[in-house]
Amino acid sequence: MRTWRLVVVEALQFVRRPDFWRMAVLWTWSVVTSHLRILLPTLFASNSRNFSRSSPTTTAPPLRPLCIVTGATSGLGAAAAYALSKEGFYVVLVGRSSQLLLKTLREIKTRNEHAHLKAFQVDLSSFSSVSKFKVSLEQWLSNSNMHSSIQLLINNAGILATSSRLTAEGYDETLATNYIGAFCLTKLLLPLLQNSPIPSRIVNVTSFTHRSVSSIQVDKDAVSGSSFSRSNRYPCARIYEYSKLYLLLFSYELHRQLGLKDESHHVSIIAADPGVVKSNIMREVPSSLSLLAFTILKLLGLLQSPENGVESILDAALAPPEVSGVYFFGGKGRTIRSSELSYNAKLAQELWTTTSDLLLQSQLAHN
Repeated sequence: MRTWRLVVVEALQFVRRPDFWRMAVLWTWSVVTSHLRILLPTLFASNSRNFSRSSPTTTAPPLRPLCIVTGATSGLGAAAAYALSKEGFYVVLVGRSSQLLLKTLREIKTRNEHAHLKAFQVDLSSFSSVSKFKVSLEQWLSNSNMHSSIQLLINNAGILATSSRLTAEGYDETLATNYIGAFCLTKLLLPLLQNSPIPSRIVNVTSFTHRSVSSIQVDKDAVSGSSFSRSNRYPCARIYEYSKLYLLLFSYELHRQLGLKDESHHVSIIAADPGVVKSNIMREVPSSLSLLAFTILKLLGLLQSPENGVESILDAALAPPEVSGVYFFGGKGRTIRSSELSYNAKLAQELWTTTSDLLLQSQLAHN
């Protein structure tokens, strides 16, 4: 058991890091700015819109719409899985821990005995694991006599690593989990989304922290994280911000690409920002500091439970089929503009090319 002295030393060491002040100052300002865009839309020229939710279409085939939720073992992922099971979706839970997946399945079944659930153990930071999941999913659909399609994909899995860790492919673990894994999974499952007989959708769960980024690189060293692993001190806050901005750039680029293709596929893509949610995303930050942060954010009225924070994700998932390429924030069906940098189409195209090249390298190495 750790002594209070060790806890204090650990906290003081983290406070001396630039990451702490970036989180404390820039992240707080970013979330406040997002809320101000809702409260004062004319001041920010937000062009915000509200969209009402629509029930998922149930037609044959499939008899029941299929939803995949990554990072479904806790927090927002578990909350989204439960809520969507109540909406009538057949929910596929994806997570790294088989034990936590089983626990989440049982908890959802306890609260909703009519829930249709399936779990797959997948490590989103691993190209090999994501590829195996795609094969297993298709085999399960075939064995279950279900239509070979997906109606909703929610890329929610995310981590905030405070120290440098590399995946088997040599990528930074935060970037691999939060962005590269979502990119890979989406590309692999896109044919199943396009094969849906009813409109399908991709929801990418991003973060207000992307607003803290003023400039960004999209070359292989930056996207893979190798440039950061060479740093004397791992810039965990900046890497997390980058991963969420990359996810936004990818979302808008995919929206543009799908808009240029055959519209009969009816695949839309939406970004959802849940705001500040009390979850285990801060588990690697010293517990005394995360507790202090949550206390201050609660006093400011910014802290939400996963059950409340999931509202923006549900808004995105259940928005009318024609809605695409927007950024949901704040619940009640509200959308705002993300940062100006996130709409840079040239940067998004370069990022797409870089990430595709990285995945091709991983595929060749895997084969």
